[in-house]
This record gives sequence, structure tokens and C-alpha cells, in this order.
Amino acid sequence: MPDPARPNLIPVLRISFPHEDRLGRGKMELLEHIRETGSISAAGRAMDMSYRRAWLLVSDMNRMFKQPVVESQRGGQKGGGAALTPFGEELLARFRRMEETVRTTLASDLAWLEGNRSPTDGATE
Repeated sequence: MPDPARPNLIPVLRISFPHEDRLGRGKMELLEHIRETGSISAAGRAMDMSYRRAWLLVSDMNRMFKQPVVESQRGGQKGGGAALTPFGEELLARFRRMEETVRTTLASDLAWLEGNRSPTDGATE
């Protein structure tokens, strides 16, 4: 039985930039893990991705904007690390706000879709 507290239909926000750059929930999740762990490699591990893939996504985000999103520090006594810049914190907060706006704005339409969805939609036998 469906849980009414957790809707089945969830809108997904993805913003497409020129030149095939995209910003979506995966990159935002990576930023949240970087904030929590202080590490690009630990953030990647938390998402089951390689350090290289996580680093490339961070590099993409840093290239997409006028200001860096993440700053990293190599080795040293503390072993290096990474942190969101003030701009990165603002980007993450604004993206999460945009997601909430989409969910709120589309709530009645999503409820209508849910109410009209076939009971076997997506079910496997």
C-alpha cells in the first residue's frame, strides 16, 4: 500500500546550461557530502563513485560559475580536504529552495496524476 506521506511521483529539477553543462540533484548531493565530510574522496565514497568522478564533477561546477563552488587543500599536516565556498553554500541553498518551489507549485498537478495513474504502473510480476 502506498505511503501517503511519501508521494510516488516526484518532480526532479535539472538545470541545463549552454555547452551541455547541467546542474542537478546529484551534484547537489555531492556538495552536501563534501560539506559533511570535508573531503571530495569521502563524498564520492558516500555516493559509490570514484574519487576521479567526484573530482571531475567538482571541477565542472567550479568551471560553470564566476566563483568557485568548492575549494580544496592538498596534503599537509591535516592531510588536505575540501570545503564549500560561501558561493557554494549559497548555490546549494538556492537549488534546494528551487526544488521545494517546484514540489509546492506542482503539488496539485502531481496529486491529479497520482489519482489517475494505473494501479499497475511500474509494477513487475
